Amino acid sequence: MRAVWVVAVVVVAGAAVAAAVGFGGDDPGPRTATGLPPATAQVTRQTMHDVDEEPGDLGYGRTSTLSGRVPGVITGTPLPGDVIERGRPVYRVDDRPVVLLYGAVAAYRPLTPGVTGTDVRQLEENLRVLGYGGFPVDTAYTAATATAVRRWQKDLGLPQTGEVDLGRVLFAAGAIRVDTVTAGVNESTGGGQEVLRFTGTDRTVTVHLAVSKQRLARPGVQVQVRLPDGRTVPGRVDRVYTVIEQAADTPPQTRVEALVSLADPAAAAGIEAAVVEVTFTAAERADVLTVPVAALVALAEGGYGLEVVDGTGTRYIKVEPGLFAGGRVEVTGDGLTEGMTVGMPR
Repeated sequence: MRAVWVVAVVVVAGAAVAAAVGFGGDDPGPRTATGLPPATAQVTRQTMHDVDEEPGDLGYGRTSTLSGRVPGVITGTPLPGDVIERGRPVYRVDDRPVVLLYGAVAAYRPLTPGVTGTDVRQLEENLRVLGYGGFPVDTAYTAATATAVRRWQKDLGLPQTGEVDLGRVLFAAGAIRVDTVTAGVNESTGGGQEVLRFTGTDRTVTVHLAVSKQRLARPGVQVQVRLPDGRTVPGRVDRVYTVIEQAADTPPQTRVEALVSLADPAAAAGIEAAVVEVTFTAAERADVLTVPVAALVALAEGGYGLEVVDGTGTRYIKVEPGLFAGGRVEVTGDGLTEGMTVGMPR
């Protein structure tokens, strides 16, 4: 006796799949030529990638704020887009420079003989690179450090005190790019008001993801970035962090931000800011058997199968679906081989 067909519709990874026969009871046997499926597809062997495209903002990454700590009148400011390197003035107060130095710890106190700490080491490392030596690079601000500071101050046109006032230097991770100047010449400073905003100089893509898609972005993951001119360049996720966005009259929303660096920064030359498409590969299955998702049939007794075409008839084999990607699904099952012809809906 032939098995009874059970007609239903199920959802597998977002794709609608028509149900097929059950394996319970008698063997359903081959169907006749007149009952062949309306369309067919091949079982192929390939590497599958679970990919997702997300928009990203190409720019220079997140901005940081520089507040004025040195009291006086602003007498010089940079222009937006200016790049400032180690030892160069960021802006001027009373015609004296506030200077950029490199370091991970922000300037948070005056540096004077007798103090110790990581910020002292940063100062000494910068002095050494700029050509002012005569002291060991360590965490102690010694008389030898003060002597080097005086020489540095003389060359900058600063009072030769041997001490570094709070606000006289900006410690940043590297060279900076001026994003926005928010204080102008002739304005008073020193009370902690904002003077300018800055970024790094490396081109960065910022991708905003829903929390449900956090699996896509992990530090070190390789991605592909499609630029506005259609070119695709490789990139890498450098940082991932969670942000809480609060808009007026709406509940706070938690989102994930991923910072992506370009393998070839020169590829973005001439593009100041743009929206790009970032392709993430969430999963990969190498050398697996695949069929179109629509080839899956739901079995009455549970699970999924494929209708295999043998000459003028068909038979069913049970399969286990794996990764879904690009309209195909990874399948495994007894008797399943590459090149088999399977039934498809029209």
